[in-house]
Amino acid sequence: MTILQESASSQTLKFMPRSFTSGASYTFKIVDEITNTEVYNQSGTIADELYYYTYSAVFPTKQDKVYNLTVTESGEVVYKDKIFCTNQTTSTYTVNQNVYTQHSTDNEFITL
Repeated sequence: MTILQESASSQTLKFMPRSFTSGASYTFKIVDEITNTEVYNQSGTIADELYYYTYSAVFPTKQDKVYNLTVTESGEVVYKDKIFCTNQTTSTYTVNQNVYTQHSTDNEFITL
């Protein structure tokens, strides 16, 4: 799963496609998982890193939503993934941020 933020700045996807053709154009399609609507569909080249490939762009993702990512080259699917959009840091992520309040109790039990 890839983690992105809701941002107007460029973000980088890191991935390992099934096949790679140097200089080829790849199509990146992002679809909202709940509404099944396409939110991003652009073509571009990917950069070759040491053990993975990267693609940078401004992605129109919204916070707390899940998306499906499909990367194709000449109509052939070379990579699929899920994207989760959150503005929380991933090391301290919690689904209950600012929502859950813990109640205290004295836990008194009566034993007969």
